Amino acid sequence: MPDLAVIAKGLRKKFGDFVAVDGIDFEIARGECFGFLGPNGAGKTTTMRMIYRASPVSGGELTVLGEDAASGKKDHAIKRVVGVVPQENNLDTELSVRENLEIICRFYDLNRAQSRKRADELLDFVNLGERANDKVDTLSGGMKRRVLVARGLCGDPQLLVLDEPTTGLDPQARHNLWDRLHALKRKSATLILTTHYMDEAEQLCDRLVIMDKGKIVAAGKPRELIAKEVTPHVVEVWHNEPLPESSKELFALAKRVEQLSDRAMLYVDNAEEAVAAAARLLPNHETRVRRATLEDVFLKITGRKLAE
Repeated sequence: MPDLAVIAKGLRKKFGDFVAVDGIDFEIARGECFGFLGPNGAGKTTTMRMIYRASPVSGGELTVLGEDAASGKKDHAIKRVVGVVPQENNLDTELSVRENLEIICRFYDLNRAQSRKRADELLDFVNLGERANDKVDTLSGGMKRRVLVARGLCGDPQLLVLDEPTTGLDPQARHNLWDRLHALKRKSATLILTTHYMDEAEQLCDRLVIMDKGKIVAAGKPRELIAKEVTPHVVEVWHNEPLPESSKELFALAKRVEQLSDRAMLYVDNAEEAVAAAARLLPNHETRVRRATLEDVFLKITGRKLAE
């Protein structure tokens, strides 16, 4: 199927008796950004490691860029056309920014002149051309993440895998990196990412899956998942003590109510009606209204309890 970059059917991964990925099915189209979301231990990073051939498949079928990845026989061919941006910063601090890229380019059979040219092109792409000769340790966290993206592109990959690409970055650095990834999408690159930032997934992903305990529990386009799983609006009623009896009339207007320690969250179709009722029934409480987000979907499906 030439239009599909990745096909998984009944994909499994076991570590001894522990099943990390439990028979999942998904397809990733060429040229799209596809996300794997889920709490820690859900199996998303393990799935991505199988895709870029850092971990063998325990069962099921996996095709990556037209090659059979499940057997392990095509690992070398797949690795040559898949770029990886790891979560951890593993740049060589003894080398300059440009040298970190040039040494990877040489692995792709580029000669010295070609490697330097490719490195300079990539540094311009990530807006770091002026820092090419600087040591890695002199860069900010956001700059280092951009160097990692550039390094993942050294082999001109058909597929780029990003493991939590903006973890630890400030808002400016995150948005700068988003701009670079949007630019890759405009060039028809296929991107696969995992992230704990739901706004990032909404911004970048064309489609995504939510995983929990090794299984896919939801899949679709971000806005479609929001429309399917939760209401358009969320009304939050903040309180410092238990809400009075009159709040029950307000809660009756919501399709779902979630009570936290400091606020009640009402998932409603008609925000104006709920806000007006809150003003009438709970005049001494602060009320806020917002649109529903992918985070609401994520928490509804996976729960708020921390995974052990």
